[in-house]
Amino acid sequence: MNIEVNGTSLEVLDTGPGSSGETIAFSHGLLWDTSLFAPQIAALRSRYRCIAWDHRGQGKSASDHRNCIGIELVTQDAIALLEHLAPGPVHFVGLSMGGFVAMRIASRRPELLRTLCLIETSADPEPIENVGRYRMLANVVRMLGPRVVGSRVTPIMLGRTILTDPNRRADLATFTTTMTQRRDIWRAVNGVIDRAGVASELGRINTPTLVMVGDEDVATPRPKSELLVSGIRGARLEVIPHAGHSSTVEEPARVTSALQRFLG
Repeated sequence: MNIEVNGTSLEVLDTGPGSSGETIAFSHGLLWDTSLFAPQIAALRSRYRCIAWDHRGQGKSASDHRNCIGIELVTQDAIALLEHLAPGPVHFVGLSMGGFVAMRIASRRPELLRTLCLIETSADPEPIENVGRYRMLANVVRMLGPRVVGSRVTPIMLGRTILTDPNRRADLATFTTTMTQRRDIWRAVNGVIDRAGVASELGRINTPTLVMVGDEDVATPRPKSELLVSGIRGARLEVIPHAGHSSTVEEPARVTSALQRFLG
């Protein structure tokens, strides 16, 4: 369903009440949509109300006129959506870009959150060594469309295990198609490239926090997660074997199990 908030229209998945009466909000990573959390939602929806949405300018949500859809704007969208849909604090799960959103909410609007799960994300700005390459890819997408960069994107977004496993070629094709759908995705890419760091805000986060990272993640490798754990009081780290930057679909059972233990 589409919901109008903060001057845009967001595509929202809402499973309705679960047996616990608690809500989990899922905030996806760049290039993805709510399908990034499909395995976890399927496993958890009987117990929890699960809410997930496509960020502005991604998935099936509305386009935006800006050349750069900034993380601060996407965070405002998420806050407005939570205030619209959730009757109380939620368990918030954010992966990569979704984690950028999650940390900002946890630092600035802690009353909205019950727990925090940060997956394959970082509190730092985009490393300078990545900026030129990512800017080039965004410009290619703007001129030629996203499918021409699929072979350059998948080694960033997925780990070597799934990339080399002949038994998962269908999964790989599905994920690549999902990540190369929207021609206007370059606007959201610019927002990720240009984001400010929030390391200075980590000390203000008091929400119980789980940090997860795939051991094959090259986009935000394990040291980035270790910095989150050292900066957030009481946070703990869970490393997901055989997963890259999209562990929720690469190793869904392991991620779901870790999330269930944390929530329990």
